[in-house]
This record gives sequence, C-alpha cells and structure tokens, in this order.
Amino acid sequence: MTATTKTLTAAIEDGFLVIRVPLNPAPTRSTTGKTMVVASSHGNNQTEVQVQGQSVYVGVNAYIYPGK
Repeated sequence: MTATTKTLTAAIEDGFLVIRVPLNPAPTRSTTGKTMVVASSHGNNQTEVQVQGQSVYVGVNAYIYPGK
C-alpha cells in the first residue's frame, strides 16, 4: 500500500508504517523561532494507507536546535 500527498508518502512495509518527507533545501526557522525545520508535512495529511478499514493521517516535523 502506498499513498501520496503534496510532499509526503506513506506505505505499510513488512509491518512498519514507512513515512517519507522530503528535506527542505536548507533549514528554515520555525514560526516560534526556537528551532530550524529540516522537513515537514505542513500539518496532518490523510493518506490512502488503511488500518482496520480507516485512513491513516500523518503529521511530521523534523527539526534541529540552532547553535547546538
């Protein structure tokens, strides 16, 4: 099973939910300014992946702390 939204893909592979989100070309400052975002799904996204007949929703934020 594979699902695609604008930038996020999700699939069930060997009993694992595998999520792929492309990296930003360069880290960008978060809205609060506390972190630098390296990848984001930009909110929760419905995928075509199903568990017990229900759509799986995925939201991902990957970030670094500046200066650490």
